[in-house]
Amino acid sequence: MIQLAGHSVGAGQPLFVIAGPDIVESEAMVLSHARAVREACERLGVPYAFKCSFDKANRTSGRAFRGPGVEEGLRVLAKVKREVGVPLLTDVHDVAQVGPAAEVADILQVPAFLCRQTDLIQAVARTGRGVNLKKGQFVAPKDMVHAAQKAFDAGNKNVLVTERGAAFGYNNLVVDMRSFALMRDAGLAVCFDATHSVQLPSAGDAETTGERRFVALLSRAAAAAGIDALFTEVHEAPDLALCDGPCSLTFPEFERTVADVLAVRHALDAGGRQ
Repeated sequence: MIQLAGHSVGAGQPLFVIAGPDIVESEAMVLSHARAVREACERLGVPYAFKCSFDKANRTSGRAFRGPGVEEGLRVLAKVKREVGVPLLTDVHDVAQVGPAAEVADILQVPAFLCRQTDLIQAVARTGRGVNLKKGQFVAPKDMVHAAQKAFDAGNKNVLVTERGAAFGYNNLVVDMRSFALMRDAGLAVCFDATHSVQLPSAGDAETTGERRFVALLSRAAAAAGIDALFTEVHEAPDLALCDGPCSLTFPEFERTVADVLAVRHALDAGGRQ
């Protein structure tokens, strides 16, 4: 069991939800989305963290929108935390971003493409904030133990490991449901990133596309396989989102998906199998 944003996460604990828009598009947009996530999670009775990025350094094209950057992005996120009262998760892409981000966020995320970067993982871990390690699309489930151990060795045990699909040929991802059992059996707290798992990487015109219609299906399957947390991206108008819109859920879709996951977990609990 680990602690994230003041909540216990792990076997036998309530589902922890991580949700929000992919990136800071504007201050007003992030504030409204944070309120909507808070209200939905309160209705569902689940602990949560609001997720949003201030910078996305791994876009397919150099022309793609990557956010307002560290200074302005963290200013907006700090205002969100102060005014809306939500715990925050944001991602960092290099060691220089870690200190400023840790002043604002409750949980720092290491992106999937960077999950083997020792210096970055250790810098994140040393902040004392919760750690979310995305599993690289090229990494076997058991190998995430080594990434997590880097954080443990840096003095931080509050590490969540997130499955987000594995590369399947070109421009496609698949989710191996065995991954959750393998990582849980290794003693790790496990999250499912339901939205990035339906990406079709770089399959569009210099951009990543996705298949939103499979988010709920994969979420239910992951819940049956056994997860401790669920990660989804949400947007009031996904088709107009500046980043990852094809993978993002509307707020009604988000609430229905979390409700479905809770129902699956309840069924497993009732049968003594969770």
